[in-house]
Amino acid sequence: MIEDDARFTALIQHHASCRWPEARLTVHSPRMQGAVSPEFLAQGFDAVLVAGSGAGARGFDWLRDAARRPGFAPVIFLTSDASAASTRQALALGAQAVLDRGRFEHEQLIDALSAAAHKQAIARANWRTASDAQEVQRFSGALVPGYRRIRQLAGGRVADLYLAESESAGALVALKVARDREPANDLDQSFRRFLQEYEIVRRITHPSIVRLYDLGVSDEHAYLVMEYFRAGDLRMRMKSGLAPLEALRFAAAIAEALQAIHAAGVLHRDLKPGNVMLRDDGSIALIDFGLAKDGGNDIEITDRGFIFGTPHYMSPEQGHGEPIDGRSDLYSLGIILFEMLVRAKPYADDNPMAIIYKHRHEPIPRLPAHLERLQPLIDSLLAKEPEARLSDAVAAADALTAAAEELAR
Repeated sequence: MIEDDARFTALIQHHASCRWPEARLTVHSPRMQGAVSPEFLAQGFDAVLVAGSGAGARGFDWLRDAARRPGFAPVIFLTSDASAASTRQALALGAQAVLDRGRFEHEQLIDALSAAAHKQAIARANWRTASDAQEVQRFSGALVPGYRRIRQLAGGRVADLYLAESESAGALVALKVARDREPANDLDQSFRRFLQEYEIVRRITHPSIVRLYDLGVSDEHAYLVMEYFRAGDLRMRMKSGLAPLEALRFAAAIAEALQAIHAAGVLHRDLKPGNVMLRDDGSIALIDFGLAKDGGNDIEITDRGFIFGTPHYMSPEQGHGEPIDGRSDLYSLGIILFEMLVRAKPYADDNPMAIIYKHRHEPIPRLPAHLERLQPLIDSLLAKEPEARLSDAVAAADALTAAAEELAR
C-alpha cells in the first residue's frame, strides 16, 4: 500500500485480516521513504493499493507511474474524490478498481482484493511459462527461479552482484552470484564464504545488520540474496562530505552494530566504508561477513596469496597475522571515523604492504586544529597496541555518543 496515513493503513489491514487472517500489508510511505524504486513491479504482491487521500494529485501521479511499468501488480485506487469523473480517470490510468476511501463497504474492498489477486495469479502463471522467463531469471550463468534480474550492480574477482526483484520477499534485493564453482575438498571457497555469511547473519538479530533472504547453488554457481540498499554505502556518502556531528553519529551506530556481532562471538575483519550500507531512513547496516571470524565455527576461510582484509582499514595486529579480538574491529572503526572527519585516509601508499607497515610504525594521525577536541577519541581507537584502545564496542559506542552529544551542545 502506498500511503502516508498510518491510521488508514491500519484500517485496511483490519479489513483484510477479517477475511484472510494471515494477510500481510506492506506499507510504503512516500513522505518517509520517497518514491517507489522505478525498477519495482510488486510481482510478489497480490495487489497494490494506492491512496490519493489528502495528497491531492499525487495519488494519480503514483497510479500513472505504476501504469507505465509493464507487469506491475493490479492497482486498487482509494480516492477521497469518488466522483464519476475521478473514477473514470483512475480506471483510464489502469486501476483495477476504484473505491471511495471515506465510505467503502467491507465487502467492496474484499471483492476488489479478491479480483486483483485472481488477476495477479494468472499473470504470474503466464509469466512463468513465457519464452523469456528463464532469461530474466539467469544470473552469471545460474538460473535462480523466483528472482527477476534487473541489472548488474558490480562485478568482482569472486562474485557478481545484481539488482533483482524477489517474488517471495516482495522487494528489490541484491543477489550475489559466485563467478565459478570449482570443487575442492568438501565445498569451494566462495560457497563456504556465502554459507558462513548466511549462518552468521541468521544468528544475529539486529537492525544494524544486513537482512539475508536466501542461499543456494544453481547450475554449479553459489548465490546469496540480501537486502538492497538504494541509498548506497558510507563510502558514497563520504564523497559529498560529512559534518563532524554526522561522522560521530555514523561511527556510534557502527559501534553499536559491532556490539551485536562481537556479543555473538563474531569478528568482522573487513570493516570499511564500502561495507557500511545506508537505508532510506538514514540508518546503517553492516554487510559482507564472508571474511568474518566466527567463534562458533572451526572453519578458517582464507585465500592463499591474498592479503586478508583491506590494508587501508587493517589493525596493526591483523596486518601482521597476529591474534586479534574485537579491538581490531575498533581500530578499523577509528580509521573510518578519521576518514569521515578529514576526508582522507590516514595512511596511504601505492603498495599495500607499505600501508600495513605504516599502520604499525607511523604515528597516530592528527586531526586538524578545528577538530582537535576529538583527538583523544581518535587516539583511543587507533592506539598501536590493542591494550591501549577502548576496551570493547560498548565502550566505543558510549565514547562516540558522548562526543556527539558534547559537539551538539
